[in-house]
Amino acid sequence: MLKARVITAVVLLVFLLGILAFRSTPLFVAAATLFFGAATWESYRLFGNRQAVFGGVMWAAAFVFLAWQNTFSQAPVLYVICGLIFLLRLAPSLKLGLPPLEGLRNRMLGFTYGIAILGCFGAIVVLFQRSPVYLVSAMAIVWVADIGAYFAGKAFGKHKLAPSISPGKSWEGAIGGWIAVLVLAAAAAVTPQLSGTYPAHLLARAGWGGFLFAMTVLVAASVVGDLFESQLKRRIGMKDSSNLLPGHGGVLDRIDALIPALPLAVLFDTWM
Repeated sequence: MLKARVITAVVLLVFLLGILAFRSTPLFVAAATLFFGAATWESYRLFGNRQAVFGGVMWAAAFVFLAWQNTFSQAPVLYVICGLIFLLRLAPSLKLGLPPLEGLRNRMLGFTYGIAILGCFGAIVVLFQRSPVYLVSAMAIVWVADIGAYFAGKAFGKHKLAPSISPGKSWEGAIGGWIAVLVLAAAAAVTPQLSGTYPAHLLARAGWGGFLFAMTVLVAASVVGDLFESQLKRRIGMKDSSNLLPGHGGVLDRIDALIPALPLAVLFDTWM
């Protein structure tokens, strides 16, 4: 398992660094479409939809069309909708639970989650168009929160965050991830050599108050995204969203925390 995990990680890293190095939007959109189609296919499976392949293809076609029309950078309303989905639907479900697999409510939730995934990949395209460094530095906020939460939870975790959904996560871990983000993002923001990163731009535009607010919201959103996908998998009895990435599970398993966070990152970038 560890060998497969390492090999997959290396292959993905080489592939993604190669795509970023070309700085070609059409090439990047093509790669994003591949991962987006896989993510939506996995989402359909998690919602018990028997037409998962067809659904993934249709969502991927819509993604290509919107990217071709440059809609993602010209329609911030998509990211507003994603923010509302995070606030009004994904976060409350952690307390209220999910609807039964059979029925209209489940299909509506599946469509809503599909929009959230679309907004995430649209945000990825927009951030890449700023610069590859800008994209990676925005995504790194979520990665740092996840890594910080893991180590803080291991060291100090006592109070369960969502025991019925993900028993391994704790409030201490979530707070530790938040602190790690604040420290590292602030360090990046004030380092002259990193002036082209997302944290540096955010600090320059919003000041320390806006910076603290945005980082806190992004970390909270990443935690909700992670827990929501765990909730979907637990409901249907799946350990991973798929086996597309040997040793890592599926695409959704790798981007679940990014789904609500990146649309908000674009909104903060636009409004602040």
